[in-house]
Amino acid sequence: MAMAMAAAGRLEQQGEDAFRRLFKYYKRRKPPPDLSAVLDFSRAQKNLKVLIAPLHAASVSDRDACKAGLRPVRKWKAYTLAGYPGFTFISDPFLPGWQRYWAKQCLKIYPRKPNVCNLDLHMSPEETKDLWEQSREQLRLKGSDKREAKSLLEKLRWVTLGYHYNWGTKKYSADHHTTFPVDLAYLSEQVAAACGFHQFKAEAGILNYYHFDSSLGIHVDESEIDCSKPLLSFSFGQSAVFLLGGLKRQDCPLPMFMHSGDIMIMSGGSRLLYHAVPRILPNVEGGLLPSCLVQTTASNNHQSDEGDWQICAKYLESSRVNMTVRQVLGAGQCFPVDTDCERRDAAQAYPQDYSTEKNERKLDRTDVAESPDLL
Repeated sequence: MAMAMAAAGRLEQQGEDAFRRLFKYYKRRKPPPDLSAVLDFSRAQKNLKVLIAPLHAASVSDRDACKAGLRPVRKWKAYTLAGYPGFTFISDPFLPGWQRYWAKQCLKIYPRKPNVCNLDLHMSPEETKDLWEQSREQLRLKGSDKREAKSLLEKLRWVTLGYHYNWGTKKYSADHHTTFPVDLAYLSEQVAAACGFHQFKAEAGILNYYHFDSSLGIHVDESEIDCSKPLLSFSFGQSAVFLLGGLKRQDCPLPMFMHSGDIMIMSGGSRLLYHAVPRILPNVEGGLLPSCLVQTTASNNHQSDEGDWQICAKYLESSRVNMTVRQVLGAGQCFPVDTDCERRDAAQAYPQDYSTEKNERKLDRTDVAESPDLL
């Protein structure tokens, strides 16, 4: 870390802010960064900045937790950070086999129409209707040659669910909404309740799909009408370096690992903190996949069939999927009226065939969906 801070000092003299310089440091390939100062919550007991986070175990029954694929709340390992009120990190609370279920949902189910994805911007709705079916055989046969053509699923960068985030206006609107996935809403609401947010309603989701050369730029999630509700983040697949900053973009961030199965909650004083993901890392255990994704259980009624899981596993050997879930509106709130300019921008950002509830009803009701800015 001393090398990182020395480099940061030189860049600061050149007028570059603390967040940007550390983002570049952890993103660089040659020479690779020193990761010894990156906080690892799976080994957090000796870090004086890490505190045990209080949970509301009585708010979620063991049965309700199990239904979402979670261990009993009393068995979760949850942490917070001194100086970051409202920040909670839960280290893989999933039951064996359930990470497979959620990873498969992210790859097979949630990208389906009527949900919106980055490929819709330059492909027809028919071409992006079911990316899984169009990609599965190509992924199954994929070798190690990086020059091989990428499947559509490998070109996927983001998917939006519920109230669809408009990347042009950076807003949500009532006009661009489809049904939020019931299973993901249930998972999110159990996690929120365990953290003390008993009235949380999952209304919008963004799924980000990362590969080893991907990064997520410095940003703050402030587009929701009601930012008093928490932001929930779920990770599956390869690990990432996550940078948690301050209320100002130039504030120096704290680096931490996010491993497969980890959940992060940003609320209260941490809800509007700047953050970023500069780097995706190969499995720290040494295998192609984290051991938590190898686990199976006969009691999991949602267990993927082996053929589907092999496709998911092939994808996740070099990728990470992140789901972020948020509540957009508070009780009694509604969206402000869009200007003509904003309506025009929204029309350009979303394919008309899939932007409204009216059009959604024309499609298969099982095709239900979720991401901020990938660099």
